[in-house]
Amino acid sequence: MKKAELDLYTDYLLSTFGAATATGLSAMVEGEVSHDRITRFLSEQDYTSRDLWQQVKSTVRLVERADGVLIFDDTIQEKAWTDESELMCWHYDHCSGRNVKGINLLNALYHCKGTSIPVAFELVKKPFQYCDLKTRQVKRKGEVTKNEMMRQMIDTCIRNALKFRFVLMDSWFSSEENFNFITGKGKHFIAALKDNRLVALSEEDREKKRFVRVDELDFPEQTAVQGWLKGYAKAVLLVRQVFTNKDGSTGILHLVCSDLTCDYDAITTTYKKRWQVEVFHKSLKSNANLAKSPTRTVRTQSNHIFMSICAAFKLECLSIKSMLNPFALCRKLLINASRSAYAELQLFRAAA
Repeated sequence: MKKAELDLYTDYLLSTFGAATATGLSAMVEGEVSHDRITRFLSEQDYTSRDLWQQVKSTVRLVERADGVLIFDDTIQEKAWTDESELMCWHYDHCSGRNVKGINLLNALYHCKGTSIPVAFELVKKPFQYCDLKTRQVKRKGEVTKNEMMRQMIDTCIRNALKFRFVLMDSWFSSEENFNFITGKGKHFIAALKDNRLVALSEEDREKKRFVRVDELDFPEQTAVQGWLKGYAKAVLLVRQVFTNKDGSTGILHLVCSDLTCDYDAITTTYKKRWQVEVFHKSLKSNANLAKSPTRTVRTQSNHIFMSICAAFKLECLSIKSMLNPFALCRKLLINASRSAYAELQLFRAAA
């Protein structure tokens, strides 16, 4: 990898406030680097999760501990006007409740000592087209599912000797296959459950297949209850967390934990760390210009996404050193850019 070009491009992503283009970068450095050089950099090879690990490895080794957590979640960046491809295609967005055209990105975020570092990523690609017999519409599907991607990423993190205790994930990834895989690797999980997930609170009920919905169970307040999930052979701890939303309404979150030595506070406190991946995704979109590249080929689009992840990581490192959160840091850059533009405008006015 060309480190000089990587540093320049990621700096550009953090400092530009418009479309991230090769000509824009060249203009920023007053032509010292040509736009053709940047275009070649984005198109000459595929940058993958392995390249990301090489960029973040030294920082991870400084902060990692055995009680770290590995957080998984995907995010969708809508790109409605970009030509459709195996990368830029239709995905169901749970936030908006509709299908959108854009990028679907699965991230593994390592969180330890208050620091969040992206350690692996996968782009959800759908190269195969087929006709839906019900709707008569042409649709796309991928070679592997997001759950399979997650298991591959966990395996890679373990082979990279990353120290962590828990895998944190939402209900989308709460399958028996994922649970078995994680515990089979000697790790534990804390995951959210859907309200209709079936559980039994005793071995007798499990053996006699007397399962009930988790939202119909009578949970003791602020207590972890041992139980069994339908289809999963090992005992787990179940928690019901009740919280108040900003609008005053009440929300309920059901959690499951594979580590039977934990209590209610340990489970809920650890799972709160999952929110860090939402913060990372927001920073990726707002601060690292994930969506503002006009690249057109699958390779250059994929590589721009990789650069955006590296830029978000660089911003996290700068945030720690400056003791400013990433959004405050970018706000400071924006204010300084506005001041510079204002000063330049006054010079033009004076000359006129």
